[in-house]
Amino acid sequence: MGILKRCVVVGILAAALGGSAVAQSVAVKLPESPLLPASFGEWKQASAAAAAGGTYSILLANLSKAALEEDNPQRSAVSDYVHAGKNLHIEAVQFDDKTGAYSAFTLVERPGMHVVKDLGDNATVGDGAVLFAVGSTVVLVNGAGESDIAALKPLVEAMPKPVGNKGIAPLLPTFVPEKGLVGGSVRYAVGPETYAAEGGVLPALSLGWDKSAEAMTAKYSDKRGQETLTILYYPTPEIAGNYTRQIEGQAAGMGPSFANAKVRREGPLVMLANGTFVPDEAQKMIENIHTRQEVTLDKPVPPEFHAEVQKTFSLLQAIALLIAVTGGTAIMLGLILGFGRAGLRILQGKPAAAEPEFLSLHLAPRNAVPKIAPDDA
Repeated sequence: MGILKRCVVVGILAAALGGSAVAQSVAVKLPESPLLPASFGEWKQASAAAAAGGTYSILLANLSKAALEEDNPQRSAVSDYVHAGKNLHIEAVQFDDKTGAYSAFTLVERPGMHVVKDLGDNATVGDGAVLFAVGSTVVLVNGAGESDIAALKPLVEAMPKPVGNKGIAPLLPTFVPEKGLVGGSVRYAVGPETYAAEGGVLPALSLGWDKSAEAMTAKYSDKRGQETLTILYYPTPEIAGNYTRQIEGQAAGMGPSFANAKVRREGPLVMLANGTFVPDEAQKMIENIHTRQEVTLDKPVPPEFHAEVQKTFSLLQAIALLIAVTGGTAIMLGLILGFGRAGLRILQGKPAAAEPEFLSLHLAPRNAVPKIAPDDA
């Protein structure tokens, strides 16, 4: 009997330890791969003597280091590559997430560069350089032009890719109207330094960055005239409403370029159009921007909403895991105790599944029912 009890105790401990092992997770940090590869396609890293150099630099973007730091850079790399007597000087800066990378991309992009397709997530060409963003990394290739786009595609494939929430692109740029848009004029900011460096038309410090504001600016030029569109995104419609009134007051006293300015709010978005468009055209531009785009299937959900969904999913996942562990432990314990008790009865020479002397509650009356004589006896 002592051996059987020890077996039961060992079984209970094993079930408990197994359940705790399932509940625990071990974080394993894998080593980071190099930001720039030793080679890509037919291009090989060059020696220092063969360096191409370049006057266009990510780290000197708009001469504003503070603006670039708002986008949360994590690491950077510089390397030179050669092929068939041609040199490329490549800079790469990896940011914490795709949102920071896109903001930095629009900060570094120079006026006059034109958009190209099929190279990373965003790409522009001009001034003897190719600038592109892939995942959470911004890459600048000095000494390259549009004819080198195909040769740079292996470099895109070699760049590290973010996972999870860090790989979600910002929603705000998807609201930009296409009609009359000046190519390469879209600018995206997540802080006052970046917004000011990108030429934002509103006072940079007054837009509520401490409330997780985002700002997008784009320029338009067509037969209607020239216009600057500013779209601000806030976490809630209430916060957006407060800043709408503030922006309306600012626009009223900001000079001739704001004479025909129009301001409109829809949900968490605040839109401002200012320039040489007639008032009706400026109003029409911002009236055609709707938050319904947030729920279309071909556009990513807002980062804040995605984060809340991820938190809820993680909580439900943890609850389900806890239920599975505790339920499994209870079942295991029941089986161990049940079979243990049955085995103990067999060892005692008793039936495994019946024990009347134990199960009976002895509710039957022990004394005979008293007999009472009738009244007329």
